[in-house]
Amino acid sequence: MQIDLESLKYPIGKFSIPQEINSEMIKKAVTRIADFPSNIFQVASSLTPAQLDAPYRPGGWTVRQLLHHCADSHGQALFRFKHALTEENPTIKPYDEGAWANLPDAALPAAYALDMLRLVHAKWLHLLQNMSPADFERTYYHPEKQRSQTLAEVTLMYAWHGEHHLAHISGLIQRNFDR
Repeated sequence: MQIDLESLKYPIGKFSIPQEINSEMIKKAVTRIADFPSNIFQVASSLTPAQLDAPYRPGGWTVRQLLHHCADSHGQALFRFKHALTEENPTIKPYDEGAWANLPDAALPAAYALDMLRLVHAKWLHLLQNMSPADFERTYYHPEKQRSQTLAEVTLMYAWHGEHHLAHISGLIQRNFDR
């Protein structure tokens, strides 16, 4: 059986920015962000250490690394939102996700990443739910993308991001562990 690496990398497709973002799209994205910690806990909490250390695709991160990546990434998102809400178009600090995924803390128990996600999302969700429509139009500058992004766009992107990695883990389970 031939492996379609692209579908393993992007099981729900690549994120694309809608031409126009409306309040209903933002509301749905906030709900998806709210649901992410419990959804990923439900999928990942029963995995064995060997399953947590299995890569989700050939050459990809392990499930444990994915969980820690999500915790790191969503923590960065919370801080980026706070900067954008308190500064005029701040330049965010990008980071090397691959290098972070190989730091020693990515080998810590998966429960640490799941707990961090739960706590980060509690703060982030409270912030998101109390933002005004004008707040979602605030921006930060992303030097790697060489453009400013609205918090509306970033909200949709992070809703996708959680589901993207959830699909990596669910796909691995269906392909290798559900027998």
